[in-house]
Amino acid sequence: MKKDIRKDIFTIIAVTVAAFLMALNTKTFVNTGGLYPGGMTGMSILIQRAVKQLAGVMLPFSIINITLNIIPVYIGFRFIGKKFTAFSCIMILLNSFFTDLIPNHIVTEDVLLISIFGGMINGVAISLCLNRGATSGGTDFISIYLSEKSNMDTFNVILGFNAVILCVAGFMFGWDKALYSIIFQYASTTVLHMLYKKFQQSTLLIVTNKPKEIADAIYAVSQHGATILDGEGSYEHCERQIVYSVVSAAQTKKVIHAVKEADPKAFINEVKTQKLSGRFYLRPRPDHGGDKRVWNGDRQIECPLCDPLQHAEKYGELLSGSRARRA
Repeated sequence: MKKDIRKDIFTIIAVTVAAFLMALNTKTFVNTGGLYPGGMTGMSILIQRAVKQLAGVMLPFSIINITLNIIPVYIGFRFIGKKFTAFSCIMILLNSFFTDLIPNHIVTEDVLLISIFGGMINGVAISLCLNRGATSGGTDFISIYLSEKSNMDTFNVILGFNAVILCVAGFMFGWDKALYSIIFQYASTTVLHMLYKKFQQSTLLIVTNKPKEIADAIYAVSQHGATILDGEGSYEHCERQIVYSVVSAAQTKKVIHAVKEADPKAFINEVKTQKLSGRFYLRPRPDHGGDKRVWNGDRQIECPLCDPLQHAEKYGELLSGSRARRA
């Protein structure tokens, strides 16, 4: 109980920092460059500037942003998780009010520098939320929903969606700002890919003389199975075993550390997985009411079991044709 409370406090602190960072980025880099960050934040800025140009009225950012996030918040509560959405609502509210309260400040007037560094800061703020179990709202809810529904990396899809929004901004306010905004969003998405890896996978090819110990270590850390292949060293022509496994990119460091403890002499090759088809265990969000999700072919199976070991025992093979087993 105390551990959960401590975790929630750290999450609120992280969300507050992220909200302030995003608002500060908006009132310095974004407004100075006349850029559009994309998502609901970019849409809010677009509406705000459009109303000012057409009607001469400057609407508060908070009113527009909160209104546009009503439907995404519903999607979050309905399909993603209540606690996750509650923390995200804190992010949306704080970001909205911070943006209205913080005054505009010019750091640099070089639009290219603004696009690159503003995008990087935006990516850091969003990833800070996601890694603590929250989001900045808007298209992030949609992205996570699609990722958990189809186990696909949807950040590039959202980037394309934001590019469509920028076309509207280009028609209304000029293509130079719209094109610079694409650079901003690309920088943001790139940083996001680097810092948030839940829906990315890594392939591990491990040459070892202790295949069983390593397979057990991989499963103990990640709940992912492994395939053991027989091989032969080309230099000494000695028999070797190759352990093949695919794990979540966010768990790769822990898995490699566990492999090194099981066999310090193991030769490890880590490869970024571009596309994965088949059964892959995806650790669920803790506020899903205990539901566990596993991927079976292209279908998602809902499992009420809370223990990953029981979960693996029930559904058998999880990955690469290997049999899941207790560590």
